[in-house]
Amino acid sequence: MKRVELQHGAATDVGRVRQVNEDAFLADPPVFAVADGMGGHDRGDVASRYAVEELAHLAHRSYELEDGTTAVDAALQAAQDRLLAYDEEQRAAGAGDGFAAGTTVVLALLVESVDGPHWLLANVGDSRIYRWNDGELEQVSVDHSLVQELVDAGRISPDDAAVHPNRNVITRALGGAAMPGAVSGAADYYLLPLAAAERLLLCSDGVSGMVDDVTIASILAEHDDPRDAADALVAAAVAAGGHDNATAVVVDVVGLAHVDPYDSRTQRLSLEQKLGALP
Repeated sequence: MKRVELQHGAATDVGRVRQVNEDAFLADPPVFAVADGMGGHDRGDVASRYAVEELAHLAHRSYELEDGTTAVDAALQAAQDRLLAYDEEQRAAGAGDGFAAGTTVVLALLVESVDGPHWLLANVGDSRIYRWNDGELEQVSVDHSLVQELVDAGRISPDDAAVHPNRNVITRALGGAAMPGAVSGAADYYLLPLAAAERLLLCSDGVSGMVDDVTIASILAEHDDPRDAADALVAAAVAAGGHDNATAVVVDVVGLAHVDPYDSRTQRLSLEQKLGALP
């Protein structure tokens, strides 16, 4: 793989309401991740920790696209297996039949494809991946949430989704079925040319749920150092109420030129075809 220079920063805060920080993050090139544990009593902190521990095995290596995808799949499956085993252990120890630790995951892995270096991105749940390029912010990942399904169906607007009473109900999770109807595992993948993203932001919904996209864009524009940007995003989420744990990982690609506009839906479909998920 061609040498790619990355700079990154990460920050997390328990917020003003929670007693335990159930978020976890990983920033160890070429892999970056944020996991938002769910369940409270069901130990979401364990779920998020297991996820980043498995993804940490991807660090300090180089990957072709196919190898990278296989490695991510294996890491997510390993985390899933550990969580299901943990649930069984806890239930056997008297935690109750409904015990189910779960977590969202967003990740970015640097890979080499025939078209040069790319980000292989994946998400499970409603933690988010944004790209910042040429002064514009775009959400790359699509939330696995009830309100996103309602938006996609045209039943509510994106503005309605931000204040909907069920906005925290997710439709996919890693681990046990922490929410009614949640689907375990099943990550969505995206392939993003490095030059289409001066900066990546991975964050839990404790950031995106407290700070709107306009404010996120403003903060990313104000701070050149990714460490300062991550700190400022988390601080803004806490200042806005801190209703949840807040975590942000910011990754800059140094020295790459801009490219033509990036279409996340087209890239996702293209990647699924490459991986055999589509005919």
